[in-house]
Amino acid sequence: MRHLLDRYRIGVRRACEVVRQSRSAWYYQPRENDDAPLLRRIEEIAATRVRYGFRRIFVLLRREGWRANHKHVYRLYCQAGLNLRRKRPRRRKAAAHRLERAVLTAPNQARSMDFVADALFDGRRFRALTVVDNFTKESLAIEVDQQLKGEDVVAVMERLRHPRGLSQRLQTDNGSEFISPVDFEQEKMISKD
Repeated sequence: MRHLLDRYRIGVRRACEVVRQSRSAWYYQPRENDDAPLLRRIEEIAATRVRYGFRRIFVLLRREGWRANHKHVYRLYCQAGLNLRRKRPRRRKAAAHRLERAVLTAPNQARSMDFVADALFDGRRFRALTVVDNFTKESLAIEVDQQLKGEDVVAVMERLRHPRGLSQRLQTDNGSEFISPVDFEQEKMISKD
């Protein structure tokens, strides 16, 4: 635009019309905004009140008389790196009670048991119960049926018990197949009757 003004000696209004620019944009002078004091104050509040987030810091700044809007305060808050998560994430309770994985030295010390599902070419679904020795990685049993019940699992485990004996440890996932609706205390009471 400066080129139009110098070369053709036209006024600012005419030059702005030619390039389709508003005159306010031509006359705009950027102001130097010193954010250092506000940034220091945000960092001070965040250091003394560790659990405060951006919103609470913004409210405190407003009460102290700072004139910055919430977008400006949030930009400085992020620029200072205060939006990063400071507290450690909670671990699941199950992870706290998890046992360390035992070092296996011989077969039949630990077995893993899980269900897998698939479908035939005609769309019929089937499930398979698999039992694996963790030391030898040998598949001890695969029971396949359209529906497997608790009695089927017990029958497979009984079949494995006689030739191989009981394993010291049986590992399963937390799938719905291994969750019983009957509580252990209720089971004890039923067996006493």
